[in-house]
Amino acid sequence: MEVKRRAVKNLVTKLSSVSEQTRTEAICELRLISKNDSDSRPLIADAGAVPYLSESLYSSNKLSQENATAALHNLSISHKDLLMSTRGLLDALSHALRNPSSPSVAQCAAGTIFSLLTVESYRSIIGHKRDILFGLIDIIKNPNSDSRTVKDALKALFGIALYPMNRAHIIELGAVPPLFSLLCNDGRAGILEDVTAVIAQIAGCEESWEAFRKISGVGVLVDMLDSSTGSSNRTKENAISALLNLVQCGGEETVNSIRGIVLGAVDGIIEVAENGTDKGRSKAMALLKILDVSSCTFQEEHMDYLSNHSS
Repeated sequence: MEVKRRAVKNLVTKLSSVSEQTRTEAICELRLISKNDSDSRPLIADAGAVPYLSESLYSSNKLSQENATAALHNLSISHKDLLMSTRGLLDALSHALRNPSSPSVAQCAAGTIFSLLTVESYRSIIGHKRDILFGLIDIIKNPNSDSRTVKDALKALFGIALYPMNRAHIIELGAVPPLFSLLCNDGRAGILEDVTAVIAQIAGCEESWEAFRKISGVGVLVDMLDSSTGSSNRTKENAISALLNLVQCGGEETVNSIRGIVLGAVDGIIEVAENGTDKGRSKAMALLKILDVSSCTFQEEHMDYLSNHSS
């Protein structure tokens, strides 16, 4: 271990070199070590590498920016507190998101942000960084963003939206249209599940109804519940969660406005109520209750199901 410690310290010392080539070579080596040897991550952190790696995210050298971002992503697995306490780190990550020299830079920056967001107390802090939100939204807006980058951006937005006070902020910055655009136009594996997870979270605020109404979002979510769309079970449960959050936050006016649309998907809602996960079944039943489904006319088996599962 002492040999590793000396080797890491030597590399970190090179990060302050006046030679760009020396700095770049050290960053590349630290990236490889942090990836392949988890035991070396504490050594890298303790040697003071994080501020230098953070500063390197502003580098115009593609190799330096790529490897510094990847190294920080690796370190974020076990050193979240250290990264968050590093002055200017979030600003550096937002710069990498919005000015990536390659797709891998944006992906690693988004992945690092998501890693930090697993700590509940950091969600409010990161959610107040407008440039980070803009960067994540720009990724999902861009049709040329690759799947892994989009997925990491969606996961980061989901983590930010877990803090209730961030949801209106995400809506205000224009996330709703590109999220629903992805939902309608992107068939890449796993994307629909991640998109609906984000939509379900941001639906949990008063501002969501107006934003969803402007783009006919309720109709899109209802379509996800139609068996002909081939939506996965997770996508259907997320769509139900979004509709439930929408009506719970919007109140009676919202319920009355969307009841007719949502009742068109009652078969899909009841399917989840019967066969979904525990959480999915609970939310499906709550949505049916709020919509007062039992007062409407349905096939006999639906009425039997509802009467047998009423509280």
